[in-house]
Amino acid sequence: MKSILSTALLIAAVGTIASCSKDNQITYTTDKATYQNISTSITATGTIEPVTQVEVGTQVSGIISHIYVDYNSEVHKGDVIAELDRTNLQSELTSAQSNLANAQANASYQASNYNRYKTLYEKGLVSANDYESAKLSYEQARQQVAVQQQNVSKAKTNLGYATITAPIDGIVLSKEVEEGQTVASAMTTPTLFIIAQDLTNMRVIANIDEADIGGVKEKQRVTFTVDAFPEEVFNGVVTQVRQEATTVSNVVTYEVVISAPNPDLKLKPGLTANVTIFTAERENVLAVPVKALRFTPSEVMLAEGQEIQDCKGAQKVWRQEGNIFKAYAVETGTSNGTLVEIVSGLKDGDEVITGFSIGAEEASESPQAESNPFMPSPRRNNKDSKSSAGK
Repeated sequence: MKSILSTALLIAAVGTIASCSKDNQITYTTDKATYQNISTSITATGTIEPVTQVEVGTQVSGIISHIYVDYNSEVHKGDVIAELDRTNLQSELTSAQSNLANAQANASYQASNYNRYKTLYEKGLVSANDYESAKLSYEQARQQVAVQQQNVSKAKTNLGYATITAPIDGIVLSKEVEEGQTVASAMTTPTLFIIAQDLTNMRVIANIDEADIGGVKEKQRVTFTVDAFPEEVFNGVVTQVRQEATTVSNVVTYEVVISAPNPDLKLKPGLTANVTIFTAERENVLAVPVKALRFTPSEVMLAEGQEIQDCKGAQKVWRQEGNIFKAYAVETGTSNGTLVEIVSGLKDGDEVITGFSIGAEEASESPQAESNPFMPSPRRNNKDSKSSAGK
């Protein structure tokens, strides 16, 4: 149907031009098949963040007694960065140790009592019920000692939690507390500090639309810019395409992780990155303009003595060889919307027809009618009107 309409429009256009003037001729524009680089890309926005970022919290409640770091402080793994007040934690440890001592004393007594009843039972001087009761008391005392030992161990661990150390080497990005502030560890662990491991190796978390995610793969080249350095282009590589979808206002996006080397420390956590992901790149391939594939000559376009030689093929380009318009079947590859790769069917330097022009007007697919009856007529020049009136 489309080809029938294009031919009809072409006949109407050529008829209109011919009726106006015999001097209007159809000329053809051509382009050569040359070796070029072709790439396709998609754009998105993302957020820059450290590759490794740890939230440091506390597992015990208490008052912050000392803080030894501030924003941008460099820390090493194991460095003390804060301390909680130890008074209550030390009291809990002392109480647990006292309970352990009582349990051990009771276990010692129950052991002696059990051994005494055992001897008497073997001589038949006490009943089996008394013997079993002594044995049970001894076992319960031993279990109580184990329980109290666990309580002491827990109290010691909690006391150790009062000293907060850096879990990794890095830089303090955030400090959420001040000295004298009370932190409560109930259902969740409160965050005291955020430490980034290495700011020279950052990453971009980009949100890719569902329509584009199919073309994104790991190891694809990426370029991005940030508003802080608008004239500088940063490079990266796709390292991960996450499968989880995020839906906001009926818009579905997927997170893509992009490496962002930062040796000069120009990139800062939280910056917005304008990302370009190159989903396909072909270097030094034979290519022609895409519009060459859309051009098809028609009988009404031919001058006297010219003819058309078509060929079989789903995709073809046309060349003018003397008075013959000859079709060549081609196999295409990657296209960026302007250029298309020619895998086979042409060689370097071959000229292909990309469009035609009628007088001063050029068309690549089909000509448009010169006038539209539904559009207003152009305004005539006053000088021309006066001149016509004079005649």
